[in-house]
Amino acid sequence: MTAPFTDHRTAGYPAAEAPGPTPPPPRQPPGSAERGGHESLGDLISEITGDLSRLVRDEIELAKAEIKQEATKAGKASGMLAGAGYAGHMAVVLGSLTVVFALAAVMPPAWAALVVTALWALAGAVLWSTGRKRLKDVRLKPEQTVQTLKEDAAWARHPMS
Repeated sequence: MTAPFTDHRTAGYPAAEAPGPTPPPPRQPPGSAERGGHESLGDLISEITGDLSRLVRDEIELAKAEIKQEATKAGKASGMLAGAGYAGHMAVVLGSLTVVFALAAVMPPAWAALVVTALWALAGAVLWSTGRKRLKDVRLKPEQTVQTLKEDAAWARHPMS
């Protein structure tokens, strides 16, 4: 005689106590049992606003999670860029020392260091001057956006014109 097939997950449990998710009971609209299935307009509006409120909360939570994930990725990328900047800085310093030592083979080391320092000072002065000129051209006020907002406000005041 063979035993009937039993699922190993539910073996030893009575049928009502089997582990695992159980489906939720069917949802009854508020007040439907006492009025024979008819809901009032107030109940329907209340249910709609509740559903809308839950939807907005869920969307906000999703947006928060998405922003947090993107901020984490941006932070990691920024750290990598900072590391690259530091590595570039070290390459410039060590390259400058190499130039100093190479020039020291043909002139006194102090003069070689002075020549390299003067070249870096000249490069810094050119970059500072150029950056300052370009910074004067920067307009922080978003001119096009301000203009379109003015047009939108005018249209809102007189939508038919």
